Amino acid sequence: MLKFLFWILLLGNAGLFAYQQGYFDAFFSSGREPARMKDQLNADKVKLVPPPAPAPAPAPAPAPAPAPAPAPAPAPAPEPLPEPAPQPAAEVKKTVVLACTEVGNFGPDDAKRFSAELASLSLGDRVKQRALQEVANHMVYIPPQADKEGAEKKAGELRKLGVEDFFIIQDNSPMRWGISLGVFKHEDAARTHLAALNQKGVRSARIGQRTVTSSQVAFQVRDLDEDGKAALDKVKAGFPKQEMRKCP
Repeated sequence: MLKFLFWILLLGNAGLFAYQQGYFDAFFSSGREPARMKDQLNADKVKLVPPPAPAPAPAPAPAPAPAPAPAPAPAPAPEPLPEPAPQPAAEVKKTVVLACTEVGNFGPDDAKRFSAELASLSLGDRVKQRALQEVANHMVYIPPQADKEGAEKKAGELRKLGVEDFFIIQDNSPMRWGISLGVFKHEDAARTHLAALNQKGVRSARIGQRTVTSSQVAFQVRDLDEDGKAALDKVKAGFPKQEMRKCP
């Protein structure tokens, strides 16, 4: 059985091969070359017709002439800019030339007058007042007189010599009815004052040691510019006996 199938398949393949090679064209047409060329009728009269030339493309229509652009309208005149408001002048910061100075020492009456004049400068909290306790150990004086009448008589003599700065001591100390001509911290200052009194004719004055405590007032002024310092100097000129010094 298998042999029979083998021979059937072998014959079929051989026949298919012969057909593809054109071995059967003598018996029936296979439609393949070159047998197909022999079956054509009047093959010599066949002419190839060239394809027709493409029709020329129509010429593009001319573009319409652009309409003339309208004349531009005149630009409106620019409105005038408002003038800038004047700016306030910048405040010039004044330079501090005096950080702190102290003026004193004032008694009660002079302190009131000096304070009133400082108030006119509008310095505000830049002015401070402080109390002082001054202790002096050297006094130029005339020794005590027998009584009040003797002390007043001696005071009259001093006025005749041109001495006005003195006072009669009236307390209950050993110096009662004596006359004080000045109290000084330093002995050299007391000696200078005594020499000046001697030149005026005061012969009974002398220097003694005595501690005198008196309450006085000093004024401290801070942060002054040039104008403020000039104004303070003008006020200080009305109090020539007062000392101006740096703040302690």
